[in-house]
Amino acid sequence: MIVSVNPDPNRNEFDLLLSSTISELNIHAQKSSKKVATLLGRQLEPYVKDIMAEKALGTQFEDSIELIGGQKFPDIIAKKYYGIEVKTTTQNHWKTTGNSVLEGTRVENIERIFMLFAKLASPIEFRCRPYEDVLSEVVVTHSPRYLIDMNLEEGNTIFDKINMPYDTLRKKENPIRPIVEYYKSKLKPGEELWWMDADDNSKSSNIVIRIWNNLSIREKHELKNRAMVYFPELFGNSNDKFGRLAIWLVTREAVVCPNVRDLFTAGGKKDCIIGEKIYKKVPRIFLNLFKNVPAIIEIILQTSASELSEYWEIKTTDKTKIFDWIDLVAEHSKKIHDARHLNIKEILKEIAIE
Repeated sequence: MIVSVNPDPNRNEFDLLLSSTISELNIHAQKSSKKVATLLGRQLEPYVKDIMAEKALGTQFEDSIELIGGQKFPDIIAKKYYGIEVKTTTQNHWKTTGNSVLEGTRVENIERIFMLFAKLASPIEFRCRPYEDVLSEVVVTHSPRYLIDMNLEEGNTIFDKINMPYDTLRKKENPIRPIVEYYKSKLKPGEELWWMDADDNSKSSNIVIRIWNNLSIREKHELKNRAMVYFPELFGNSNDKFGRLAIWLVTREAVVCPNVRDLFTAGGKKDCIIGEKIYKKVPRIFLNLFKNVPAIIEIILQTSASELSEYWEIKTTDKTKIFDWIDLVAEHSKKIHDARHLNIKEILKEIAIE
């Protein structure tokens, strides 16, 4: 890799170019939101490039804006020195999995890279920050990748945590080692570093494998609520109804739970009051469900229909996903003998629309 020793050329003018590009993109997001919302993934890159090239007219960067494309990093370059990496999300948040720590596809001579992030959930918004300022952690798919957080506060990057600047780390022969050493220093008794061999489309996983009992109460609560969303078979009577959940905990969340069944069934039956009605001898798994319906509905709303379709193994949409989840839970619950006196579908609807 060729490393420049010169100060950043025309940096102030480039910052102004980025600022005007983001302003123009946000104007487009307001005036043509339907069109912009369709620009997923690599469809957005030429759109950004064209706007940036237009804004560069009359500046030092005129005729220097190039769309790289393919699997190269970054996606757009300027003056063969600056780079813009484009990321999108259809969810209403500012986090996503970023590029490889190894940066094996980095374009030569590109010294300063910026993250241009498009949140395509309503309200659509564009933001841009220096690349190294938004990298919070390292996660694992088929190789270690950075986790991007566009709301990351100053001093909280992965480079602050390992006490090594981004430019120093990326130029090392083995940039993984300092990161591994950092995470090793944070391990608790019984924890190991996690490496997953998977394909490019795998979801990210924490780099540390943890035991369920070591999780905080908040983490346990959140994972159980997500499990009740993703795996409606938990409310049925299949012998392997906890199988997919156990695999998900390990492969997606890097959490080992020796007694997954106990998370939902321990505690026996209890009477439950919903509205003005008392339900007698409600199994523990449904008590947990009814208690957490508001949080569960929020998770469903924040999860894309395509992702839910994969978990549920049925086609769902953003308009129907809440009712589809209720139907799935209700259908599975019909097989539970101790729940036959409960109209699960009507109870869930009653709680959900309160």
